[in-house]
Amino acid sequence: MPDRSTARSLWRATGHQDWVRLRTLIFLRWAAIAGQSGAVLVAWAGYDIRLDLPLCLAAIGASVIANLAAIFVFPESRRLSQAEMTATLLFDTAQLALLLALTGGLNNPFALLMIVPVTIAAAALDRRPTIFLGVCTIAMISFVAGVHLPLLTAAGSEISVPPLFEFGYWLAIVIGVVFLGAYAHRIAEEIRAMADALLATQLALSREQKLTDLAGVVAAAAHELGTPLATIKLVSTELADELEGDLHSDALLIREQADRCRDILRSMGRAGKDDMQLRAAPLLAVLREAAEPHMDRGKTLHFELAPGPKGSERQPTIYRTPELIHALRNLIQNAVDFAASAVWIEAEWTDRTIRLRIIDDGAGYAPGVVGRIGDPYLHDRSGSSRGDYEGMGLGLFIAKTLLERTGAQLRFYNGSEAETGPERSGAVVELRWPAARLIAPTGPLGENRPITA
Repeated sequence: MPDRSTARSLWRATGHQDWVRLRTLIFLRWAAIAGQSGAVLVAWAGYDIRLDLPLCLAAIGASVIANLAAIFVFPESRRLSQAEMTATLLFDTAQLALLLALTGGLNNPFALLMIVPVTIAAAALDRRPTIFLGVCTIAMISFVAGVHLPLLTAAGSEISVPPLFEFGYWLAIVIGVVFLGAYAHRIAEEIRAMADALLATQLALSREQKLTDLAGVVAAAAHELGTPLATIKLVSTELADELEGDLHSDALLIREQADRCRDILRSMGRAGKDDMQLRAAPLLAVLREAAEPHMDRGKTLHFELAPGPKGSERQPTIYRTPELIHALRNLIQNAVDFAASAVWIEAEWTDRTIRLRIIDDGAGYAPGVVGRIGDPYLHDRSGSSRGDYEGMGLGLFIAKTLLERTGAQLRFYNGSEAETGPERSGAVVELRWPAARLIAPTGPLGENRPITA
């Protein structure tokens, strides 16, 4: 089962630390340059506001030079590291603060744009660089609030807002930096966590499918090679009866090697066959196959199967899919890990539904995490042994995702909350399937499919 360290490795391997292209930031900076130039020129020429035009254009020119340097020095496909992106956004913040200081400070309504770089950082960077950039942004806007050139009209009158309104504007920007930064960072973290968990789910399912396919290939090879190996053995036996000396020994050696090939293929093919008959199996057989790796781990596994109201006495035959086996194995592993001595696997079926419950006699789920079970990377420090299990979140997320693909509805609760008996007071995972989604047809299975590369 993938744990959190595995997910972190996937996170690094998929390049999430260097996932922002330099070209994207260059495009955003060109947009900012165009907006700043337009605002300065319109204020100067259209509204007769007296600006220090050379200094304003020099501040804007610094961004132009930085963009041109980035274009000519680095390739367009370059992806920025955390440090490089932090430095880039810090430069943009400082350039905007300088331009605001030249154009009235907080009397300039465009001061609100100071929030933009830190919001971008919150969505793309880790927590520390985001906090660093947020602190720098607050420090710069505070400096600009106290040190700036006044906004003057052509007639020489100053354009300013009341001090109370200016303080409120500063406070709104500071709160915006903190709130939008925290909000954007939290949402981005959840999106990345969900993407990484889905990747881990796909890898787990792909691995399970490859193992199933490999077992089928080996079993088919054993089946197909059985006849020629038997022929070789028969002919070599006949030759050994007629030959003498070294030729007799060689014929016996051929027969022994044919037997050896047969035994090897037979042992390799025990995992399964790509046979239509084995694509479905009785419910108990599937449950035992899922639980097999955890049978000898010192805990007792009890299998209890019974028909529900109006259910057939005959045990249903269900699809034996890799995702179902892998997901049930994850759930059983989780139950065995935290059981005190026993795990109960109960199944009940009717004409319309199949219900499965996996119950252990452990401490149960921590009260604070029951409602969030199934989220990736869930961990809790409330004191419950189950809450301190870091692998639980991703493992249960994978199991939940795979089971929902089979049509299952999952419910997590503690046995103490239901009538499960005093022994079965630990954690409970309850699954319900529509019978049509899980029960395999009982008619002709069709021809076995040939295995292709």
